[in-house]
Amino acid sequence: MTLSLEGRQLACERDDRWLFEGLNIDVKGGDIWRVDGPNGSGKTTLLKILAGQLADYSGTLRWQGKPFHRARAHFAANLLYLGHAPGVSAGLTPLENLAWYQALHGERGSEAQREAALATMGLEGLEDVPAGRLSAGQQRRVALARLSLTPRAVWILDEPFTAIDHAGVAALETQIAAHAQAGGAVVMTTHHTLNIAHPLCHISLG
Repeated sequence: MTLSLEGRQLACERDDRWLFEGLNIDVKGGDIWRVDGPNGSGKTTLLKILAGQLADYSGTLRWQGKPFHRARAHFAANLLYLGHAPGVSAGLTPLENLAWYQALHGERGSEAQREAALATMGLEGLEDVPAGRLSAGQQRRVALARLSLTPRAVWILDEPFTAIDHAGVAALETQIAAHAQAGGAVVMTTHHTLNIAHPLCHISLG
């Protein structure tokens, strides 16, 4: 599948102030986009717009050449969006969190697959520990385990490196590069200095 997410003349206003306007973006297979800008410049807002999470904007989005409102279901089936918060339930174990996520999206999966996804993120031995007892970095890794658990063409990631250690950072950088090299696309915000052996595209806000 040829991957194409296009934004044209995107603009968003908050509290009588334009966060951004006249913004164009063409996300293709193999792309890694980094959205830069100071706090409050609209980075998270832009990611939510691209992910179909916000409708309060002007401009147009197209997925696979079709207007977004006509392609929303198909786009959602090809999207993995991770927001700034990890979105992990403290009362569930990592395995239960991943099972809940799969059920929410109509996926079956197996416990072995969920265990493998957690192992990819260095969480062996913590599969059955309530997430509320894990560190912030470990909770972030539970969320990031979704990247290998559920194949999706487009990853939209808001500050994915937050709270994870050097080993976790290196593993995630490798995973992001491999996804792009396999024809997927990544759009992300991060304050982290990236060390990825893959060309980067940039959007600067603010």
